[in-house]
Amino acid sequence: MPFTIPQFLVHVMKRLFSALVLSVCFSLCLSSVTASEKSVDLVTGLKPLASVVSGREAKFELTGKVQVPIDGRVQPIDLSLVRYDSQSFDLSLTHAEYAITLKRRADATFLILPKHGTAFVGRGSVPAEDSLAPEDVMTRLISPASDLVPVTAGLTMLANGNIEDTLKALATLAKLEEQTETGAWKSGNTVLKFPDAGVVDVQSGDVSVSLVTRTEVGPMPAADTLDGLKVTELNRGELERTFVRGLRRATEIVRPGEALKKPKMTGRQASHGKLQWIDGQRVATLWGTPEEIGKAHGELLPEESRRCIESVLFTFGTANVVRTGRWFRHDLQEAYVRLSPHIPERHKRETRALAAALGIEAEVAEVLNVFPELFHCSGFAVFGSATKDGKMYHGRVLDYMTTIGLQDAATTFIVKAEGQIPFANVGYAAFIGSVSGMNAEKISLGEMGGRGEGKWDGAPMATLMRRALEECDTLAEVQDLWSKSPRTCEYYYVFADGETNEAVGVAATPESIEFIKPGQGHERLGDGIKDAVVLSAGSRLTELRKRVTEKHGQIDAELGQWLMSRPVAMQSNLHNVLFVPADGVMYVANASHTKPAAELPYVKVDVKKLLAEIP
Repeated sequence: MPFTIPQFLVHVMKRLFSALVLSVCFSLCLSSVTASEKSVDLVTGLKPLASVVSGREAKFELTGKVQVPIDGRVQPIDLSLVRYDSQSFDLSLTHAEYAITLKRRADATFLILPKHGTAFVGRGSVPAEDSLAPEDVMTRLISPASDLVPVTAGLTMLANGNIEDTLKALATLAKLEEQTETGAWKSGNTVLKFPDAGVVDVQSGDVSVSLVTRTEVGPMPAADTLDGLKVTELNRGELERTFVRGLRRATEIVRPGEALKKPKMTGRQASHGKLQWIDGQRVATLWGTPEEIGKAHGELLPEESRRCIESVLFTFGTANVVRTGRWFRHDLQEAYVRLSPHIPERHKRETRALAAALGIEAEVAEVLNVFPELFHCSGFAVFGSATKDGKMYHGRVLDYMTTIGLQDAATTFIVKAEGQIPFANVGYAAFIGSVSGMNAEKISLGEMGGRGEGKWDGAPMATLMRRALEECDTLAEVQDLWSKSPRTCEYYYVFADGETNEAVGVAATPESIEFIKPGQGHERLGDGIKDAVVLSAGSRLTELRKRVTEKHGQIDAELGQWLMSRPVAMQSNLHNVLFVPADGVMYVANASHTKPAAELPYVKVDVKKLLAEIP
């Protein structure tokens, strides 16, 4: 699917980020013995690194190596950071497959990707809140919603007080014990060593960090030597904002605070919507014209929308730039230009109203809503002889990038748009399209992504999904919509009709479409199973087929949820839904920060009841 990101790069970023955070935390306060002669030894070792990370040194050089296990083997990442003054620095991160150099000067910022032969350059001023200037940069890079906030407080203490006394005071908070035979300091599986002046080595489990600090720095070199590179000029504010907000959002994803792990479950009201919590899940009910729905969406879910936008455009966007050598926002803008003619005007009106309510540019909401919605997924529909009561049970597994924190924006929407069929959409704040949904006419839909990057001359998949929910009251109408609409990329679907107990599997590309009926065998899916449609791939398909076959005739709501458990669902499982369209209910599970959706409880959402409550 377009814009896919290798799990490898995600692991690199998360491991590197965690390792660097670990070393900085130890340099600040996570060492703790009493203020005795032992703590003085510890303070002496930590003082050089603590001095530079707290901003006490106007100039410094920090070099090192991070070693992290990725794909079963330890892989090194070299880093180098040189600060020249309060406005300027050079940062380089180098891995065997990925490399990035970021050079900032008072009047320009340069992002260089040597393995792609590409550079992005931004010149001029930058809003203070999105600036990468070294002065107080950690306060902009660590989110208040992250549990790394104490690091910011520790930095402030180190910057403003006597550094040795402060380190001694902070040291009393921790539990490192000196290993006299080795000169190391240990706490649990973490070992801290000072092999030489200005050198700090941290080993924590299977991650190791070695950092060398120097305060003697040569003259600042020119940063605009870009010979042999393809140069793209950018708005400097956008360039630095992408990194600042991307890294800040990463602190929420990697180290979420209590506000994210245990959000306050308070309801909210808007003139055309309300937000409520059902057994720990957000449910937003929206109604009215496109403008009224978009406005209510933004008013009810402002912070959740911000997190979704920053996860996609900035955190994911930064990683994707490193992977591809292309500016991610430009890719999305190009896609939107080609997709836009196939998006209904009512959806555009809703998106613009959403953007206005959030106080962001309309273009930001527009490009967010063409971000590809899924990756490796599974789906099934079973009914008739396959189920205990003959009802349709339609399962949908969304395996897609829990690593970028979309679960923080997870919201089930109940929508009654003027002149359209009411529907339920299991989705994410700031995203108006659908990847998993069911309407009041007992039609349910789920999709699975395929390939086809760049095939953008058609209707976005999520737009077609929402149109089907809004416009179709029979399975035949859904199939007709897909057959007659220009399509993008390669997608697979399961469509179901709880009124007639019909279901169909779909394989669709821009050039062709194939409908797979219940019980029909297929070369990629195996022999048909009576009264069942089963879609997945590889070992997940094998396991799902085995489960459906073994439980044939016994499947109910409880077993339907079990069908989607691991390993049918992947570790990246973002949400699971079991639709029971005949009853107008669905069961929803969303991923947490530590567990995939399949390992968390399902919540029953009575769509029929919620729709009846709309004024």
